[in-house]
Amino acid sequence: MNTHSLQTRLLHNDQKFDPQTGAVSVPIQQSSTFHQQDFDTPGDYDYSRSGNPTRTALEETIAGLENGTKGFAFASGMAAISTAFMLLSKGDHIVITKDVYGGTFRMIHDVLHRFGIDHTFVDMTDLHEVATAIKPNTKLLYIETPSNPTLEITDISAVAKLAKANNCLTFVDNTFMTPALQRPLDLGADLVLHSATKFIAGHSDVVAGLAVTNRKDVAEALSFLQNSFGSILGAHDCWLVLRGLKTLHCRITQSSQSAAKVAEALSSHPLVEHVYYPGFRCHPGNSTHTYQSDGYGAVLSFRLRDEEAVRQFTKAVEIPVYAVSLGAVESILSYPARMSHASMPKEERAKRGITDGLLRLSVGLEKPEDLIADFSQALNQIERTAEVRRVSI
Repeated sequence: MNTHSLQTRLLHNDQKFDPQTGAVSVPIQQSSTFHQQDFDTPGDYDYSRSGNPTRTALEETIAGLENGTKGFAFASGMAAISTAFMLLSKGDHIVITKDVYGGTFRMIHDVLHRFGIDHTFVDMTDLHEVATAIKPNTKLLYIETPSNPTLEITDISAVAKLAKANNCLTFVDNTFMTPALQRPLDLGADLVLHSATKFIAGHSDVVAGLAVTNRKDVAEALSFLQNSFGSILGAHDCWLVLRGLKTLHCRITQSSQSAAKVAEALSSHPLVEHVYYPGFRCHPGNSTHTYQSDGYGAVLSFRLRDEEAVRQFTKAVEIPVYAVSLGAVESILSYPARMSHASMPKEERAKRGITDGLLRLSVGLEKPEDLIADFSQALNQIERTAEVRRVSI
């Protein structure tokens, strides 16, 4: 067993070099099929939907980093989440955090419901509300912590204990934290999910999803589903994710440190109504997050007064990419109401605090002082525009 720190294990693991050639980069096995010597002694691989050596390397690596026993690589984060939901059957019920990624909301609300799988959205930070929502047919408690985009914190260990007491599974979307900062399996979760497109790959050049479990029954069922649905990650994309993983620790460490500075600066600006950042002691769930994680991450959200203020700010800001997604080397500014949560009805967004003035920021590797100066000048543009309007009136 590798007893080194995660920072070291990102580089020195079973995929450290190719045992056949000594290559220090995992080979890309760009093959759709594999020659069999004869039908009595099939090889480890036969068809790349069912298994590929490059994908195996990634799956084994992420399993080790999450302290799990079996990993899975999918074509996207939503492919991983959707396939995991297929562990359920008609008549089952899910308890899921209300403040959840828009794509997960869409899958739950618009797809699973058609297949007879029911759900209840709850404030997962309130254990009493979670417990009250559990029914005799509840099979899954689904956590996203910190949640997207208001960074609500769920006590993973407490919810997992509640799940086990009611014979339910616990799934955790760990995209924002990655195994570098949070390892849900160690806290009692049964399955960890990632959009590896984000921090794990980290360079805005690949779309990928990952899942890890430490339960044999879950691993066997998910392996069957992965092969049946076929939403697997291609060999070259697996290689890109493996390459990104090597720098995960240094990237997320630097970005997290910068995020703390940016959050502090934004919180002191008069035009910013609120900053959602788990590193603030006043942030709900800060103590829980501090207990179960090794850092506060590189994502924060902040609220301006309305949509018009957002429009002015995003036109004036210069450094961040204004785009869907997060977790890259470049800072990414997103507008949840029109991007990540656009599929969620406005009244549902309102219930979750996703206002028309809310922006989400994933802090990259730029010098934080440059980001702060850029945000300051962009916020001043809003101020000047407001002043012009007052004078003209």
